Amino acid sequence: MNHIALYRKYRPKTFDEVIGQDHITKTLQNQIMNDQVGHAYLFTGTRGTGKTSVAKIFARAVNCLSPVNGSACGECENCKRLEQENDINIIEIDAASNNKVDDIRQIREKVKFMPVGAKYKVYIVDEVHMLSDSAFNALLKTLEEPPPYIIFILATTEVHKLPQTILSRCVRFDFRLVSVDELSKHLAKVFDKENITYDADSLKIIANAGEGSVRDTLSIADSISAYSQGQITKEKTLQVLGTTDINLTLEFFDKIYDKELGEVLSYIDKIEKEGKNLAVFAKDLSRHARDLLVCKSCKNANEILNLTDDVFEKFSSQAEKFNEKDLIRYMQVFSSAESELRYTLSVRLLLETTCLNAILGFDAKKN
Repeated sequence: MNHIALYRKYRPKTFDEVIGQDHITKTLQNQIMNDQVGHAYLFTGTRGTGKTSVAKIFARAVNCLSPVNGSACGECENCKRLEQENDINIIEIDAASNNKVDDIRQIREKVKFMPVGAKYKVYIVDEVHMLSDSAFNALLKTLEEPPPYIIFILATTEVHKLPQTILSRCVRFDFRLVSVDELSKHLAKVFDKENITYDADSLKIIANAGEGSVRDTLSIADSISAYSQGQITKEKTLQVLGTTDINLTLEFFDKIYDKELGEVLSYIDKIEKEGKNLAVFAKDLSRHARDLLVCKSCKNANEILNLTDDVFEKFSSQAEKFNEKDLIRYMQVFSSAESELRYTLSVRLLLETTCLNAILGFDAKKN
């Protein structure tokens, strides 16, 4: 049997399975229960946070013959039919490849036809910000006066590119990045179902690498599982991601603080010989400086960082060495280097120069 990617296999099919977006799923369920469904919705947020998945779940729920607490029952005739990808009552349109005015005019002609065996015909327009100006103008008339059986769901990662005339006619929902804690719990459930062994550290490393995206997190987990043959460990996770062990980053920052130039250069040599991506290492350094700043300036630091108690204690202890100005400077220096390292021909030389400038550019011990 062909392997099914984890992000596809565990794509949510009900509102209850959506993680990190309770403020949206609860509102949509209430609208269905109270028969207050709108005619146009705008789903905006970063990639992999559930926009298209929630749109499909909502499309099935509004057409369910016996909804349960605003969710599709999954048992009625409509639910079973709408689960099929080719059902004519749920139309998905990729605006990236159908962005011309003629494409929207075709939609305007098709909305005249009533749904077949369902209450609503739902149009899901993905990457709607890719529409041309003339296409937006063509869509506007349909959004203003749609037939009562039509629902539009516009999805975008770049809401600032949409005209105000479109925004003002939609009910807007902003999808949030999913927290590391929620992603870790979701990963644990997926791994348990797949009979994949793991440890707590690897869960948090993968969740952090996903950067708030459920899809990215599961894609990364898929790669690591394949590499480790279903036995995921912290070490194997770090090898696949090319990221640096937290303890090494802590030691590296100690060397920067103590102005040990030779040790800093030796660490960079060690990291390169281990085959780690130096651009990723620069990103790790920038993130570490940010985490130290959080430790130093936030009362609820570990609620933000979500570290284990022993690691948080190490971070807090190291953060006391630096003042806020130092840490902000480190964040700026290393984040700038991260983007430059992607294009330079001398990656190691640029990183070494960046680290030495971070050390010698100002007095890290001066408050």
